[in-house]
Amino acid sequence: MKISAQNRSWQTPQTFLILISIVVPIAFASWQALLNNFVIEKAAFTGADIGVLQSVREIPGFLAFTAVFMLLFIKEQKFIILSLALLAVGVAITGFFPSFSGLLCTTLLMSVGFHYFETLKQSLSLQWLSKEQAPEVLGKLISIGALASLITYACLWVLLEQLALDFKWIYLIAGAVSLSLVIFIWLGFPTFEAKTVQHKKLILRKRYWLYYALTFMSGARRQIFTVFAGFLMVEKFGYSASDIALLFLINHLFNWFFAKKIGQIIGKVGERKALIFEYVGLILVFAGYAFVESAQWAAGLYVVDHLFFALALAIKTYFQKIADPADIASTAGVAFTINHIAAVVIPVTFGLLWLVSPSSVFIAGTMMAGLSLILAFNIPCQPEQGNEVRKLRWA
Repeated sequence: MKISAQNRSWQTPQTFLILISIVVPIAFASWQALLNNFVIEKAAFTGADIGVLQSVREIPGFLAFTAVFMLLFIKEQKFIILSLALLAVGVAITGFFPSFSGLLCTTLLMSVGFHYFETLKQSLSLQWLSKEQAPEVLGKLISIGALASLITYACLWVLLEQLALDFKWIYLIAGAVSLSLVIFIWLGFPTFEAKTVQHKKLILRKRYWLYYALTFMSGARRQIFTVFAGFLMVEKFGYSASDIALLFLINHLFNWFFAKKIGQIIGKVGERKALIFEYVGLILVFAGYAFVESAQWAAGLYVVDHLFFALALAIKTYFQKIADPADIASTAGVAFTINHIAAVVIPVTFGLLWLVSPSSVFIAGTMMAGLSLILAFNIPCQPEQGNEVRKLRWA
């Protein structure tokens, strides 16, 4: 039974968003930080195997558009709780199935929860937050998630280095803690009503084409970082699981300090300038990955690459400014599907390319960042409904 919210000042939409932003770093960050070492040490994966696994992981993201149909039967807030529970359970059982087929199954379960969660979180955030609030609050959520990740990676390091726990027990602990927090959120919050009734059908609008294109390229580039940058650290430079945990610790330390500030900067300078800066930086980062020979320089590129992730929230706030409010839930699902079209294909195809030339994978990432830069120049300085695209102008 739900606790009454009448006398509970903390039971607000923003607090709800904060708490759900803590669950994912505990569950998914643990899964991700241990994955490369787990699959190499326990399941003898090759680059092609990890590519297949990551492609399977992205299939639920490709099917994220189905979230809008689920909303015919379940409210978004309850749906997001169910999604988090699936994520937690999937992570908890990962370590007990150290085989190719076992990892495919547990990854698929975990990924269904993760991708529905991300779709619904974007939808609820853009519905519950005003256009003025959104950049700073979304940055704050990244910062809070980064702090949760910091604590998670610190715990991972202790569990690996000091207690020498087996991977399966670490995965179980991460999943159990996440599920406990999900149960608290489920019992502790009332149902919040959206200001605008959302469409319960798929929405594709021609005037959103630039948002779709930016989202597609973001998904393609993200795979280079998520799948192959971490694999580079382990395979080429011999990073251990505890080394990777420390590297993620540094990443999230930067996000904890700077993500909220980045959100504030986006609110001041606008999405166009923020994304142009991000894509210029990513061109340099991916080119660096292609030719780096030093483990220290590779780690530096990895940290800078991760920091640019915070700037990507500008794509979300750009959409919020140009969108019909009733389109947000439907378009969130469509956007995640678009984001994952490349994500389903790239890990497996680039995994095969990796076997021939790892540098070529990152050169392709450089070209993706360049195309994203061209798209970013088409964002208006003040995007809004009726002023969605600044066509073919560069100044």
